[in-house]
Amino acid sequence: MPVVAWVTVVIAALIIAAAALGLIRVIGHLRAVVRTLDGVIAGVGLVADRTATVPASVAAVNSSLEPVRDFCEGV
Repeated sequence: MPVVAWVTVVIAALIIAAAALGLIRVIGHLRAVVRTLDGVIAGVGLVADRTATVPASVAAVNSSLEPVRDFCEGV
């Protein structure tokens, strides 16, 4: 094989290795982003659970306050 062919093979291998290294770094960054987003999603879910409405309690309170509302309307 001529020297020019070997130089071409070496240069191509270097280019492919550089591209592979870049892609591996991208994979690492994307994994870090996924971990961060998992934490954010968990935090948002926790906030949503802690700030959820209480429709059963509201219905019970409204039914208990019905006589008060009736009295106020009568005044």
